[in-house]
Amino acid sequence: MQFRLLGSFEVIHSSANIAPTAPKPRQVIALLALRRNSVVRTAELIDELWEDDPPVSAMTTLQTYIYKLRKIFQECGAGEILQTRPAGYMLTVPDENVDLHWFEQAIKEGRAILDRGDPVRAGEILADALAMWRGPALVDVIAGNLLSAYVARLEEVRFRALELRIETDLRVGRHLELIGELKSLAVRYPLHEGFHMSLMTALHHSGRRYEALDVYQTLRHNLVEQLGLEPGREVQQLHQALLSADQPAAAEFESGAGLVPMAVDVPAVDEPDVPEKAEAPARLPEDTEFAGRGSEMEKLCQTVAAPRRESREAGRISVINGMPGVGKTALAVHAAHRIRPAFGGGLLYADLKGSSDAARDPAEVIHSFLRALGFPRDQIPEALQDRSSLLCSVAARRGLLLVLDDAASAAQVRPLLPAGPQCAVIITSRRKLEGLASALNIVIDVLDRADGIELLARIIGHPRICRERDGAEMLVEACDSLPLALSCIGNRLAAMPGYPLARMAKELTRSRQRLPEMQFGDLDLRSRFDSSYERLGDQEQAVFVLLSTLPSEFTADAAADLLGWEVPESRRALDHILNHHLLRCVQDNGTVRYMLPKLARMYARERLTTSIQARDNQATAHQRSTHLRPAASSLEA
Repeated sequence: MQFRLLGSFEVIHSSANIAPTAPKPRQVIALLALRRNSVVRTAELIDELWEDDPPVSAMTTLQTYIYKLRKIFQECGAGEILQTRPAGYMLTVPDENVDLHWFEQAIKEGRAILDRGDPVRAGEILADALAMWRGPALVDVIAGNLLSAYVARLEEVRFRALELRIETDLRVGRHLELIGELKSLAVRYPLHEGFHMSLMTALHHSGRRYEALDVYQTLRHNLVEQLGLEPGREVQQLHQALLSADQPAAAEFESGAGLVPMAVDVPAVDEPDVPEKAEAPARLPEDTEFAGRGSEMEKLCQTVAAPRRESREAGRISVINGMPGVGKTALAVHAAHRIRPAFGGGLLYADLKGSSDAARDPAEVIHSFLRALGFPRDQIPEALQDRSSLLCSVAARRGLLLVLDDAASAAQVRPLLPAGPQCAVIITSRRKLEGLASALNIVIDVLDRADGIELLARIIGHPRICRERDGAEMLVEACDSLPLALSCIGNRLAAMPGYPLARMAKELTRSRQRLPEMQFGDLDLRSRFDSSYERLGDQEQAVFVLLSTLPSEFTADAAADLLGWEVPESRRALDHILNHHLLRCVQDNGTVRYMLPKLARMYARERLTTSIQARDNQATAHQRSTHLRPAASSLEA
């Protein structure tokens, strides 16, 4: 029997939460669990339940609560764990059965390992410890004076553990990865000097000194406005250090030295002066939960960030392709965060909306890039070609990294591509982009089982995965290891900390329509399939839905037999669907075979069922109208 105090209060027996739902019995058992293996006096329990105004029947009512709790435990075969003592009651529970014990042990171990000089391992242990928390301590238990004191202590311990983990991450150089978390903490705790100092440090080491200085000004404003105090000595010293920090790269750029020649010839443009004082832009979405993709990540980072010595060498272009929901954007953004320090001129990101009906105009995208680079509106040319030339020129001088997400076609991205050996571009698309010379094409598929479980663990916490490993494996199988599907289900489970993973997996497996379950907030797998399906022509759409009636693997000959076509015609349709990554292609002893991914197959089957139902309804309506027409004629007569 497991007692969970770090979040909502739970008593887990055989994967079920047996904790009482009535407020006061819940309050009693929570206090007994916190004071496990020691006597809690009757007077303390009464004070906790009714504070300074206990009813005359307080003792009798408390005994009733104890009786109800014993009954719950007895039904589980553990009635002896709640014992009556002369002065009160005692819950006898091994420390190993309480999550708080493991949290405290992990914190001690992390501190000891950090003191021994191993911050990497210490950071991992502290991160695992903090992952045990499922929300504020005893968040769903009404707290009297005693419980409130315990909750305050637990939250303080959690807070100190968080500070220690951030300290270890800074020691090992995880500056870039910490920025998003520290920004959130700085907003949540606007007067906490430690978090603001850590954020300033992380930003500075990530090449974003100007942002670090802004953080100091924000902290100082908050302290002066709310407390009438100046920042402490340590914060002021850090601020002065940032102001006087040596910035050779910035000085070299501002002096005009070391500018990179253009890699290709472009039409001449009356080019406005590049804003000399403009800060390097760093427009990039926050890094999301990410797991796996080790080989693809290394290949992408090495290609994009590799040094180039030839001044006439073209900029580096990498294109990430894959089926809807497979994690193309996550891979691109994660890689961009990782290699950001290699691009001193800055980083620009644009969602090109290529999978929607409103793909962005390249001229409008370039306009937003030039504005981010510091150009006034009146200095940006009107014509697309002129804007493209200006962007190429500026990018070549500064050394930019561009992330172009969800591209519709090569024609859409071509005007956006910078030139120069110090520039690089990462493009994602649901289609294969033909015609981009020298581009590295990376096609990604679903995760393997281990990486799928790791992604789920990063969303709902490693301790929960460890407790319910079989359920986690069932969930990954039900989601076909597709990252977006796992993110949807994982976020749903994170909002339901007591919900068994195996139960969720069984519900998904038994559901005839699994895709509607894979939606949470802005995450929606079905809409991704919809947009890819709508990019197909009418004929390819019909072929796609009919393929769901074939076995999981099939040949072009089998598809031709199904469609009543010649094999070459069938193969052309299959290749078109393959180009949109709604189909996989494998070779087996020289035989080319096709297969629909599991969730794509379910989507195609749903589309086929809907189409058949619509046709049946239309036929029924036609029959009714034909049947009623003679009767109407007789009435008119």
